[in-house]
Amino acid sequence: MITTLLHDNPDREIRLTNGDTTTTLELARNWQGNCCRLSLTNNGPDTQRIGEVVAFRCDMPYPADTPFYGEGYNMLSQYRGTLSSFRCITNLSDAGHYKLPQKDGFFTVYNLLALYPKTHDDAVLAFSSCRRFNGSFRFNPDRLEVVLDCEGIEIASGETLPLEELFLETGDSAEQLLQQLGERIADNHPRPPYPAPPCGWSSWSCYGRAVTEKDIFDNLDCIRGEFPNLKFIQIDDGYQPHMGDWLVKNPDFSADIQSLCCKIKDAGFEPAIWVAPFIASEGSELLRDHPDWFVKGDDGQPLCAETVTFRGWVEAPWYMVDGTHPGAQDYIRNVFRTMREEWHCRYFKLDANTWGGLPFGHRDEPNTTCVEAYRAGMQALLEGAGEGSFVLGCNAPMWPSIGTVHGMRVTNDIKYNWRCIQGLAEQGFPRNWQNQKLWINDPDNLILCNHEQIFVGFSRTDTDVSDDEFSFHAAYILASGGMILAGDRMMALNDDHKRILDKLAPPSGIAAIFDDSSYEVGRIKRDDDMLLCLFNWSDRVTQSCAPLDGTYDLADYWTDTRLADSVTRVPMLTLPPHSARVLACTRAG
Repeated sequence: MITTLLHDNPDREIRLTNGDTTTTLELARNWQGNCCRLSLTNNGPDTQRIGEVVAFRCDMPYPADTPFYGEGYNMLSQYRGTLSSFRCITNLSDAGHYKLPQKDGFFTVYNLLALYPKTHDDAVLAFSSCRRFNGSFRFNPDRLEVVLDCEGIEIASGETLPLEELFLETGDSAEQLLQQLGERIADNHPRPPYPAPPCGWSSWSCYGRAVTEKDIFDNLDCIRGEFPNLKFIQIDDGYQPHMGDWLVKNPDFSADIQSLCCKIKDAGFEPAIWVAPFIASEGSELLRDHPDWFVKGDDGQPLCAETVTFRGWVEAPWYMVDGTHPGAQDYIRNVFRTMREEWHCRYFKLDANTWGGLPFGHRDEPNTTCVEAYRAGMQALLEGAGEGSFVLGCNAPMWPSIGTVHGMRVTNDIKYNWRCIQGLAEQGFPRNWQNQKLWINDPDNLILCNHEQIFVGFSRTDTDVSDDEFSFHAAYILASGGMILAGDRMMALNDDHKRILDKLAPPSGIAAIFDDSSYEVGRIKRDDDMLLCLFNWSDRVTQSCAPLDGTYDLADYWTDTRLADSVTRVPMLTLPPHSARVLACTRAG
C-alpha cells in the first residue's frame, strides 16, 4: 500500500529559504529495491539557497488509529502513539525542549517512522544515510510528507546536489524490517570497530558530582576481589572547573583528575572519563580566550544557547563549539589526545553532543549543514582519541552520530524508582535493532539494590525499589544486549546481586528480538539455544506464556532452577506487578 504510493506518486516540493517554491530545481528519485537515492539538480540560471526538500508527499494510506513509533533528532526524544494521538516518550521533545522548528498541523519524527497497521503489513520508512542532511517524516491522519532540511545550502546553476537515501519496506514484523534497515545503514556508514561491549563501573548513579577519590578506590578494591569482569572505571561529571575547560585543574574536585586516572591504570583497571566536547560555559577559559571557535549569532558574537534552544543543565547558559572551525577542531583533537597519552584514558563518555549539531547560528565554514559540522567535530575527536579507543555518544543527535561513535546511550539516566526503570525499558527496547549494527547500545547503569541515600545528579534522594522491580531492570539490561556498567556502591551487593552480575558480565552483545511492540516477550538467540525474557509492565499480576520454536528444557536463568523438560511451549507463569522472568531454553536431547 504505502510502497505503491511513494513509488508512483509524483508529488514533491522544493522550498527556498525565502519561503518560495521553485520549478527550476529538479529532484531525482532513483529506486533500487527498497532504497531510493535522492539528488537535486539546478536547471536554472541562478544559484539557489535551498530551505527544504519535500521528497514525497501523499495521502496517509492507514486509518487514524494506526500505532506508530518515531525517532527524535536527539537521543532523548522518542515518540509513540497513533496517527491521531502523538506522545513523546521522554517528555523531552525536539520541538518543545530543543526548540527545533516544525510545521503546524503535522506531527514530526526524525529519520525513522515505523507503522503498525492492524489490517496491513507493518511498514518502516527511514533515511538510511545521514551525510549532510537531516531527514524527517511529517504526518497527520490525512497526509504524509518525507522531508530533508537543507538549511540554506547553495546550489549553483547546473550543479547536482546528492541528498540522502530513503529506505522503505513492509512485512509481517517491524522488528525484522528494522534489522534490514540496520544492515543498510551499516553499508552506508560502517560502524567503527571495537572488539566487545565494554564492562565496568560508573560513579554517577550513586555519587553524582560529589564523588571522591576514596569513593572510587573503595569500589575499585571491591571490584578487584569480587567482580573481575568489570574492567572500566568511569569517572563522571565534576572534575572540570568549567564546562569546556577539560584539561584545567579544578581546585574544588577531591583529586587531581590526571593523577586519579593514572592510579586507576596502575591498579590494573582502565580509566574512563566523561567529556562534553561541544559546549562551554560563560565562565570558561575556552570561551574567553577563543570566542571565534563558537557558533555565531547574527551579530557575529558567540551564540548563547538559551536564545535558540535548551540552555543546558549545569553552568548554563552554554555556548556551542563550531565543529567546522579549524581551531576548534585542533582543540578537540588535543583534548582527547592528551587524555589518551597523558591520562591513559582509552574510553570516553561524551555528553551534550546535540549542541554540536543544532541548526542554529552561523559557522566558520560556509555552505555547511549542522550535520556536516557535527561530523567534522567528531572526526577531529576520533583522531585525538586514537585507534583502539572507545567513544560513547550521549545526549547526541542520533542519525548524525552514525559511523562516528563506537557506542551510544539509548536512554535517559537511571534513577532508583520504578517510573524511571520502566521508562528506560520503554526507551531502550525500540532501539535494540541498532545494537551491533550502528554501534554498541548503552542501556545506562545496572542497579541491583537500594541504598540509604544516594546522589543523583545534583541532589540527594532516598531509594525504594522492590525486588520485583530490580528483576525487571536486570532483565532489561540483559535484553538490551549492550554494554554493562554497574552503578551501585559495590560494597553493598549481597550474594544474590553478585550472582546476577556474574550472569550479566561480560555481556553477550546479543539484543533480544521482541515478538511485537508490546515488548512483553523477547528472545535472545545464542547458537542453538535461547534466553526468553518475559516482562510485566503493569500494576497487576499477569499470567505469561510463550510458544517455542522447538523442544526445549527450561530453567530460571538467574538461579539455574530447573522448570520444565522437553516442552514446546513455556508453561503458564505468574508475574507479579513490575517484574520480569528470564528463562534459559536449551534444546532438548
